[in-house]
Amino acid sequence: MTMSAADKKSVVEEYQRAPGDTGSPEVQVALMTSRITQLTDHFKDHKQDHHSRQGLVRLVNSRRKLLDYLKKKDQQRYRDLIARLGLRR
Repeated sequence: MTMSAADKKSVVEEYQRAPGDTGSPEVQVALMTSRITQLTDHFKDHKQDHHSRQGLVRLVNSRRKLLDYLKKKDQQRYRDLIARLGLRR
């Protein structure tokens, strides 16, 4: 259920702000969004996996906190990121 190293590397390369950037909010939110998508697909087959569902809720909450931080720091970067990821907010 975890992301492969190749998948993670492709997400990081797509959303990094500078070469070698792995810790910017954009990269972190993109990795979380990818993981959230994987988990929601997992729950279509495994409806009673409540332990993983708890992890999903935590992941969504931490993504929300990072998005709030980015919105507070730089509105334009926030808007660009949610447009690229296809998030509703």
